[in-house]
Amino acid sequence: MVPYPDVRSPLRSLRRLRVLIAAAVAAAMLALLSIAGQSHASAAAAPSAAAADAGSGYWHTSGRQILDSNNQAVRIAGINWFGFETSNEVVHGLWSRDYKSMIDQMKQLGYNTIRLPYSDDIFKAGAAANSITFYNMNTDLQGLSPLQIMDKIVNYAGSVGLRVILDRHRPDSSGQSALWYTSAVPESTWITNLKALATRYQNNTAVVGIDLHNEPHDPACWGCGDTTIDWRLAAQRAGNAILGVNPNLLIFVEGIQTFNGVSGWWGGNLMGAGQYPVQLSVANRVVYSAHDYATSVAQQTWFTDPTFPANMPAVWSKYWGYLFEQNIAPVWVGEFGTTLQSTVDQQWLKALVSYMKPTSGNGGDSFSWTFWSWNPDSGDTGGILKDDWQTVDTVKDGYLTSIKAPTFGGSTGSTNGGTSSGTTTGTSTGTSTGTSTGTSTGTSTGTSTGTSTGTSTGTSTGTSTGTSTGTSSGTTGGSTNKGCTATLHVDNQWDTGFTATVTVTNSGSAATSGWTVGWTWAGNQQATSGWSATITQSGAAVTAKSLSYNGTIAPAASTSFGLQGTSSGSVGSPALSCTAS
Repeated sequence: MVPYPDVRSPLRSLRRLRVLIAAAVAAAMLALLSIAGQSHASAAAAPSAAAADAGSGYWHTSGRQILDSNNQAVRIAGINWFGFETSNEVVHGLWSRDYKSMIDQMKQLGYNTIRLPYSDDIFKAGAAANSITFYNMNTDLQGLSPLQIMDKIVNYAGSVGLRVILDRHRPDSSGQSALWYTSAVPESTWITNLKALATRYQNNTAVVGIDLHNEPHDPACWGCGDTTIDWRLAAQRAGNAILGVNPNLLIFVEGIQTFNGVSGWWGGNLMGAGQYPVQLSVANRVVYSAHDYATSVAQQTWFTDPTFPANMPAVWSKYWGYLFEQNIAPVWVGEFGTTLQSTVDQQWLKALVSYMKPTSGNGGDSFSWTFWSWNPDSGDTGGILKDDWQTVDTVKDGYLTSIKAPTFGGSTGSTNGGTSSGTTTGTSTGTSTGTSTGTSTGTSTGTSTGTSTGTSTGTSTGTSTGTSTGTSSGTTGGSTNKGCTATLHVDNQWDTGFTATVTVTNSGSAATSGWTVGWTWAGNQQATSGWSATITQSGAAVTAKSLSYNGTIAPAASTSFGLQGTSSGSVGSPALSCTAS
């Protein structure tokens, strides 16, 4: 994402600065964790849900709908998780959490697709991810190259019913480009790398398509015929190259900035697509993509229109919505986001969500979308997560409730990525990069996002220690004691809800193979979602059971899971029981 008009180049520079700061903060966070010796438990995946009604196999289009292999309409309702396009060359936040834990949380919150931005830097020889914590988390990523880490994320997301869209965000990590090529990264490299990804995921239905290039803008044109700047023609060349090696993928084509003298958001102007459609060698593969933002990114004339926000549906229809409304092609709003700090932004988001149509009553016959962003370190929007990379901005997430859609069931296939060991991930590189500047600036920016929502952050109620229950495990020559304790910490609490983290510690003398935590609320609390555990509630009684990936805990070691719930009063300090197996 970047602001639209070229007169706003200072804002674009600020956006780039914030990306650099995010990378520096990544390194700083990793350094702090290493110095402090902070322990993080390995998080684990939620079990795969039963196959949903729609979403199986490879997808295609028909009119304005995206259809699965059974010709059922599907709705992409997802989230952007950025980082592969930065100098970290991997999704952000892995300095704080296990990647599976975050994907589990995305699913629990109702997101069914991940858009993964990347730059062509990840294809270079010797490319190495940095700012990843491997102590008690992300252990299966150690020693892998950026592309091999992408494989892990894609495969795990697919296994729990999520789908992935790969987004060629920029030619290199230094910044966004107006065109799909630069002097350092020619069109031939762009297409070669797109084909490499298409081949890599040729047999993996978790990857539904590729977003060809992020936010083309002036001097990019649409339908002008100049092959050096005509984005439509470039999209056709790249799309056909991809379909030549993997004809099952969807091709996501973003708009430009200016068409016939009318400017909009970078990547958000699809006014020319009706007259000059993208035509590919394989039919029914084009999905048009628009980006739309609020005033926390940049001002636009429509925000000061006296009829705002009633004027917005007509604005959206003019730039990109007409393609859907006239049954020309599906439209995916690939990026939209805001800090929600201003009333205008709040009105904008409410109006946009309404325009994209609620899933109830419309299902897949609606606009698809991926919100920007999952990450809290997006300086001009903030994220669904807050600065701790755990706590959900429930107000922001709540705006999206009506347009969320079911997950799709486990994907099939494998990655054609080979078995090479790859380049060792550069923990030390991340540690040594820009600690002081990145920490102070990035923290200030991140803290300012998400706090205006009215959510009271940092609320802590007393933790309560659970009961250790010893069990015997029959082994030749004697028995082994297994036990565990659990504590609950309320991370955030507001008028109608809360989030909390439960830490499970092995109190026995042998490793556990599983655990169950239970407690009873004293009031009217209701657990509504959770991650890294299977959580059920009957009346006031709550039961949380380990998953296949985090049931094993070494003696004296810990793991944790999280939950979100509703409450009209203080959550209090329930007494927890813990049973190990």
